[in-house]
Amino acid sequence: MKQRTIAATAALLGLLAASPCPAQSVYTYSTESLGAANGLVTDSKTGLTWRRCSEGQSFSASTCTGDASTFTHEQALAYAKTQTGWRMPSVKELSSLVDSSVIGPAINSSPFPATPAYNAWASSPYAGDAGNAWFVYFGDGGVGVSSRSNVAHLRLVR
Repeated sequence: MKQRTIAATAALLGLLAASPCPAQSVYTYSTESLGAANGLVTDSKTGLTWRRCSEGQSFSASTCTGDASTFTHEQALAYAKTQTGWRMPSVKELSSLVDSSVIGPAINSSPFPATPAYNAWASSPYAGDAGNAWFVYFGDGGVGVSSRSNVAHLRLVR
């Protein structure tokens, strides 16, 4: 188990090192260009547009309400395909939302209110084992690998 964690960490560090948008950066967000009422936010550094709430939640009155849904990795991939114009983020993209200056959740709560301090799936498969996939744990901002049969939350991007 420890070797797999070390290998997974080494693989992720290589992936993130090649990234133009490194993990754990704090970005400036703009909701005005899309209208804050529609529950979308654009990351001005990466140009990505995110849903402000995890899937299952609704954006209302400047916050996310309701319970975030949980999905296995396969369910998350299938669900994302039903959302026209949206997709699951890569681990690099999802980890770009981490704000390491806060924990529980480790994300800027202004653009992303009521984010569960829980795992969120990335689309990125884990090359070391096809039965695993990458996730970001928004409790503390850590990135890891989990069995694709486990459940996690989902935040979509375009």
